[in-house]
Amino acid sequence: MAAVCLWNLTFSPNKSLSLSTFSGSPSLPSRSTCPRRQKPKTLVVLATILDAKPTVLVAEKLGDAGIQLLKTFANVDCSYNLSPEELCTKISLCDALIVRSGTKVTREVFESSMGRLKVVGRAGVGIDNVDLSAATEHGCLVVNAPTANTIAAAEHGIALLTAIARNVSHADASMKAGKWQRNKYVGVSLVGKTLAVMGFGKVGSEVARRAKGLGMHVIAHDPYTPADRARAIGVELVSFEEALSTADFISMHMPLTPATSKMFNDDAFSRMKRGVRIVNVARGGVIDEDALLRALDSGIVAQAALDVFTEEPPPKENKLVRHENVTVTPHLGASTTEAQEGVALEIAEAVIGALKGELAATAINAPMVPAQVLSELAPFVALIEKLGRLAVQLVAGGSGVKFVKVTYASARGPDDLDTRLLRAIIIKGLIEPVSSVFVNLVNADFTAKQRGLRLTEERIVLDGSPENPLEFIQLQIANVESKFASAISDSGEITVEGRVKDGKPHLSKVGSFSVDVSLEGSIILCRQIDQPGLIGRVGSILGEENVNVNFMSVGRTAPRKQAVMTIGVDEEPSTDALKKIGEIPAVEEFVFLKL
Repeated sequence: MAAVCLWNLTFSPNKSLSLSTFSGSPSLPSRSTCPRRQKPKTLVVLATILDAKPTVLVAEKLGDAGIQLLKTFANVDCSYNLSPEELCTKISLCDALIVRSGTKVTREVFESSMGRLKVVGRAGVGIDNVDLSAATEHGCLVVNAPTANTIAAAEHGIALLTAIARNVSHADASMKAGKWQRNKYVGVSLVGKTLAVMGFGKVGSEVARRAKGLGMHVIAHDPYTPADRARAIGVELVSFEEALSTADFISMHMPLTPATSKMFNDDAFSRMKRGVRIVNVARGGVIDEDALLRALDSGIVAQAALDVFTEEPPPKENKLVRHENVTVTPHLGASTTEAQEGVALEIAEAVIGALKGELAATAINAPMVPAQVLSELAPFVALIEKLGRLAVQLVAGGSGVKFVKVTYASARGPDDLDTRLLRAIIIKGLIEPVSSVFVNLVNADFTAKQRGLRLTEERIVLDGSPENPLEFIQLQIANVESKFASAISDSGEITVEGRVKDGKPHLSKVGSFSVDVSLEGSIILCRQIDQPGLIGRVGSILGEENVNVNFMSVGRTAPRKQAVMTIGVDEEPSTDALKKIGEIPAVEEFVFLKL
């Protein structure tokens, strides 16, 4: 029987790459030949010799083109509808697993593989059904197929848009019921109407192109997309508020993140033009479904077309599904023959590349970093990601993030400070809150380049002991407007700075104002006139709302002059509470930021 060779790849702090090998057998793993690994510290990549082929388990139906490509490299086992127990039994014989959305790849699956499973491929975009933490702990790379269904999803969005404009589905149902109701189903024209595309990524931009071909005026809201990218196809980037208030049609294409969960709620619907029409082919959770139902019943929303739902499939008694002014489809965005074949090829190529030891740009989880480096940088990883998340939320709607500068202040020399992990994490913090992309050490620079983000790094060498890797980290975003004007430094950039204190990340500067607040929970930034009693008034407003304040700091230019108050809160304040804070006469501006 042919032997296999397993290569352990370890990145060292000086950027060298070390390899070690050991031999084994590709036969059924046992406790003696393939023991269960305990939290491996390296990324393990499979190589084969003597013509031995890896085994790929395809657990859900995959397009034939993908299957055939896999067979050129591996032994392919197509076993569908496996129970969790059957999957755990089979997985110890497999080097790779390919699933869609129906198979749960749990921690038990990785443990049952006893170290043999090297790659999990998700044929599609979302990876909610894969335990990423367990995959990383067991040295298993997770890859997805994010691009192949872009056109299919955009076409379905346009199909729903035109369907509700002309009442296609309802008129069809009426005729099938033996009725002829021409007057009842008079529609509206698309020409000259304003379409707001909420989320201007791959799918959103393709929807915009097609809508302009239909004669619509297209605007878009995306806190990350550069304005020139939108202008290139004749689309204007606007703020969230402007998109809501001016649109005749709203098409949703943002990812589901903590920041976008139930973004379209009662407050958002109240700011929309009466008679607006809603299309959602993105994620069900971005809409508060109860709020949408109320908006439909009140007439604020004339019609809605939904391909996705908070719970899928939705319950039979779901009132939105049954509403007379709602058109629904069962998550068909990617369901075209061409898209299914494209996804199959994309995931097959990614899995084969990973089995060959190539780290694909569609990798979801990061390769293992040496334990000693990770341990030393861990608190700074948390700090730099939160600085990125905070900074990107300060960017005003239509600006677009293109130029970012990170400054590391350290007493260590360049050869003693490996910032590759920190660079990847800052990109993660900047992009993930406003995107569905998962950023890691593998795909960080690729993802930044793809989105037009230019990130430069600068080091300030300090006198002192090199015992601590970093004294502080400063993040600057150039050529953007800010939701909080005080975050703009004297040099004109949004500037935030942080340091690690007692092992925890702290915000130490906003714009030109020095502050000191723990980066836990969420943050309220207020610029006010420094005067007695103001801290108490803000604290009382939050206390009345049962919002717990975990930290508060005030930085000021001089007594009784301008000051910035930074408040850490454990819960999200209500809209009314934030409004009351803004109405305090001494408060000149404020912003609430989720971390």
